[in-house]
Amino acid sequence: MRGVLYDGEHLMVTDRLEVTDPSHDQVVVRIGAAGVCHSDISMINGTVGSMIPAPFVLGHEGAGVVDAVGSQVTTVKVGDHVVLTTIDNCGRCAVCVTGHPTLCQNSKLAQVMARAARSNQPTSYDELPAYFRLDGKPILGMANTGVFAERVVVSEGQAIAIDKSVPFTSACLIGCALLTGAGAVFNRAHVYRGDSVAVIGVGGIGISCIQAARIAGATKIIAVDALASKESMARQFGATHFVDARATDATAAVVEMTGGGVNYSFECVGAQATMTAAIDMLGPGGSTVILGVGGRDMAVPLAPFKLYQNKSVLGCRYGAARAADDIPALVDLYLQGRLLLDEMVSAVYPLEDVRRAFDDLEAGKLARGVLTLAD
Repeated sequence: MRGVLYDGEHLMVTDRLEVTDPSHDQVVVRIGAAGVCHSDISMINGTVGSMIPAPFVLGHEGAGVVDAVGSQVTTVKVGDHVVLTTIDNCGRCAVCVTGHPTLCQNSKLAQVMARAARSNQPTSYDELPAYFRLDGKPILGMANTGVFAERVVVSEGQAIAIDKSVPFTSACLIGCALLTGAGAVFNRAHVYRGDSVAVIGVGGIGISCIQAARIAGATKIIAVDALASKESMARQFGATHFVDARATDATAAVVEMTGGGVNYSFECVGAQATMTAAIDMLGPGGSTVILGVGGRDMAVPLAPFKLYQNKSVLGCRYGAARAADDIPALVDLYLQGRLLLDEMVSAVYPLEDVRRAFDDLEAGKLARGVLTLAD
């Protein structure tokens, strides 16, 4: 089968991949479409460094059809349409049962990735199961998925059934961009009606923040981007104001627009300057949620006095999502016409054009680009 590999130096499309049979608690999914995310680029350009040894299969934002299930799988069946998530959880520990499954440390993946993050060393094939085979040899998939391939094997908890009327090209965005951005608004910040919000970075995650803020009832939603061309896109999804960060001091503009600063700011870029700006544009009692992925060694200078007026800086992993509940809820919002997913897809590419999709993403041409993989 076909898939996109990174071998440590080069990006390539191969037709020499295979997947293993599912074990008792696993699911085989035939991928219909996969979103192209900056995290995919970060895995190969050195921004975060690879957490897994090369070669590996790229991609982590996907949707498709269940092809096969293990003997103990009960939540999905063959033929179901599913959105894939990158995080599995046990469902039994204290953080899981209190509604914080992204904090679960009981899965093998969570334990291995935590160790890798502490040591700054990649994982190995001895630590994680390799569901892909390249010329018969085991290789891993990015973020426990590897959706830039025609088929993947995932744990049962990573495959969430959805309504079959949602096109795969739209559904795939739910598994990363939408869960991360909307989850940050709904689950981490708890934006409330009447709140003011600033979103720095109008990409897939930023647009998801904007939409969620609109749905939550925020009355002032300020989009900030260094590309003036992003204004129409931001307003389409719910921004009430736009700041061109190249043409003006974004922090000063946001503070002036809100009479003292926003209730919530969402940083969706991953740069030191934008993280600093997100904090500086807060009003009293405000909170910044950091969503952008910076380099491992990047530091943000922060004078504690900046937080004196009950301000806070919040980390946010994967939108603090509860995937089994959040994904169906987001699909319902889409089916009601309140959440715009189809409109987030700027371009669709065949798998073989993955490099062009990456180039367009880095050039700022896309809200989200999507690769199609259906047979």
